[in-house]
Amino acid sequence: MRLSVVSYLNTKPFIYGLFRSSLADQIDLSLDIPAVCAQKLLREEADLALTPVAVIPDLPEAHLVSDFCIGATGAVRTVCIFSEKPMGEVRRLLLDFHSRTSVALAPILCREYWGIEPEFIPAYDGYEHHIGDDTAGLVIGDRAIGMEKRFPYIYDLGQIWKEWTGLPFVFAAWISTHPLPDDFVRRFNEALADGIAQIPQLIKILPTLPGFDLEAYFQQNISYELDEDKWLGLQRFLSYLPGQGKTLLANRRFERTAVSGA
Repeated sequence: MRLSVVSYLNTKPFIYGLFRSSLADQIDLSLDIPAVCAQKLLREEADLALTPVAVIPDLPEAHLVSDFCIGATGAVRTVCIFSEKPMGEVRRLLLDFHSRTSVALAPILCREYWGIEPEFIPAYDGYEHHIGDDTAGLVIGDRAIGMEKRFPYIYDLGQIWKEWTGLPFVFAAWISTHPLPDDFVRRFNEALADGIAQIPQLIKILPTLPGFDLEAYFQQNISYELDEDKWLGLQRFLSYLPGQGKTLLANRRFERTAVSGA
């Protein structure tokens, strides 16, 4: 089974659980940035991917095959807009080239929450060093750690989404483009659950990050369970995206069969 997994810190519990499980010798796992996870799923180069949910409307068929995701019920800490000026004074917004979901979310929040229309600029390697004056930057993943010390204005997209909608947000989910065997799905979910349960042990073997609380990040900022509220938040986000009319089959835990356009 070919798996593509986001290579960020927040996925370490999933990876830890998978390599501790009986599936370890049955999967071919590649670590990729979120945009590449999406590309591999679109190109059928992966059977299952922890992929940005913004790719869902582009898929001919999408199956949520896990009880778990990369989500947030408030501040997520590693998906932020950094700026030297308040959002009302931002004229340009650099968009992280690693991202798919956050790049789709930022313009929605600009339009619907802040009521602004900055110029959205696809970013490039090293763009973080060009944030300044009225040019803000969306930075995701591990590169965002510590950047809050450099800028007076930090807008956490997980927190802003929650303030606006009252719902949690799902950044990435385990998605396949075809049904997977029931036995694999069961064992896969057990492996992910074990990895999350092992977070205290995992923290002991991960490198420390000065000034960054790993335990708080894993246990408070990242919310891994794909529960009913996150399902509603996911549906809300997808409703703002183009490319509707596709079909997303619901996670087996939810009593739904198909949802048009989501």
